[in-house]
Amino acid sequence: MKKNFSELPLRKGVGIILLNDENKVFVAKRIDNPKNFWQMPQGGIDEGENYYEAAIRELKEETSVVSVKFIQEIDKKLTYILPDHLIGIIWRGRYKGQIQKWFVMRFVGKETEININTKKPEFLDWKWVDLDDLPKIAVKFKLDVYKSLKQEVSKILN
Repeated sequence: MKKNFSELPLRKGVGIILLNDENKVFVAKRIDNPKNFWQMPQGGIDEGENYYEAAIRELKEETSVVSVKFIQEIDKKLTYILPDHLIGIIWRGRYKGQIQKWFVMRFVGKETEININTKKPEFLDWKWVDLDDLPKIAVKFKLDVYKSLKQEVSKILN
């Protein structure tokens, strides 16, 4: 029997726009999608966590980064829906996409702090990119989220 994926809920998540001192954005290439797609750190919310706590935890789990200064929370929540071929596979088939709360943070540590070779690595590589390049490197189903984030962060920085 085919499951009706449209009835699946959205997973609650967080994302981090990590800026360096040149206002470049941290992005990383996923292990499970090594094509030329990059993403910002993001993840789900654990039971009992608030959005900000989840963002700090996810950032540390995925990048080892703890040296950050909070800049601003993006007001609106952003949503993406997985493409059909990934629904039912990602997140053990429990969700059709994600609704995310995003946080802008400044990286204030030394680059040697950044380590993607974590206990449960998600990334193959990382780099700093210009804010304007975010839509060019995003996987298609996250493109609208990255376009919105580019606009929001531009407003914050100007």
